[in-house]
Amino acid sequence: MMRIVWLSTFLLLLFACKKEKAEFRPTPLAIQIPSHFPEMPIPADNPLTEEGVELGRYLFYDKRLSGNDEMSCASCHMAFASFTDTAKYSTGIDGIQGNRNAMALINLGWDAFFFWDGRATSLEAQILEPVPNPIEMHETWKNGLNQIKKDVTYRNRFYRAFGVEDIDSTHAAKAIAQFIRTMVSGESKFDVMYKIENNMALTSFEQSVQIDAEEWAGYDLFKSLNGADCFHCHNGPLMRVKKFSNNGLDANPTDVGRAAVTNNPNDIGTFKVPTLRNIALTAPYMHDGRFKTLDEVIEHYSSGIHPSPTIDPLIEFAGQGGVQLDAQEKYLLKKFLMTFTDLNFINNPKFQDPN
Repeated sequence: MMRIVWLSTFLLLLFACKKEKAEFRPTPLAIQIPSHFPEMPIPADNPLTEEGVELGRYLFYDKRLSGNDEMSCASCHMAFASFTDTAKYSTGIDGIQGNRNAMALINLGWDAFFFWDGRATSLEAQILEPVPNPIEMHETWKNGLNQIKKDVTYRNRFYRAFGVEDIDSTHAAKAIAQFIRTMVSGESKFDVMYKIENNMALTSFEQSVQIDAEEWAGYDLFKSLNGADCFHCHNGPLMRVKKFSNNGLDANPTDVGRAAVTNNPNDIGTFKVPTLRNIALTAPYMHDGRFKTLDEVIEHYSSGIHPSPTIDPLIEFAGQGGVQLDAQEKYLLKKFLMTFTDLNFINNPKFQDPN
């Protein structure tokens, strides 16, 4: 009798201690796209799933992907700064600074090229670069993932997301890309203004948002060819156009920008046009972080333009140094730029560190 009791107890303990086996049954995830946004293009070979996004979020914040276990993607893309770096140049694990300002991770699911020079043509390709970069995380993907694979919880997450046991950088990049595609911002005061302007239905909350006359005046100035003339490069709900532009920062650019990728002299000094969303939170500004404040940015376009052979022809007042705004116009333009702030985006718990 005692033997039967002992055997029953042993079997109960055995099954209680048995680890749950991960299953590959990915759950399709349809993220909520703002009604005034275009449809997001999702790669056929990397559909969004709950398991993939969860895995990507953990990897985004995991410092084990760096050579000294002290740096993650989030180290240079901080939530409170709309997922960019507040430093002019980010500093890697070896104390070496980069030479370009970290770009904000916001609404990237609609972008077709990445980095300031557009050298990556997909999110997945962009994500592969920072880990092995010697001035960033300075680690091989193999070594970083070997650490990750020691964690049975991580192994299960990879299996649930991709049905693989042999994990490599492709799977990690796909997961992080899925997470970043969910990082959608569309709840700023500007979104209400855009909907009103385009006769689109407002939610009950949006109907309660108060927009003052100065903000509307700043928007008019923003769009005016004889005003701030910003609309050529920043328009639509995403507040950017898909192009590279020389915006008159230097007469003789020391950073050739897009030309380093294309070897085309017509691309010298041109850089990816970034979104203006959450612009008040993403200082410093420009590809080299030269401007510390929005006031400096506005002054550049007003009076600091430097003509050069590749300057964007849509900067129509380059010959006179800029659009020559007066003090009141600068004030109104800044008021409008502040309407792009989306605090719900930076505080969204789904985008925060899960650890």
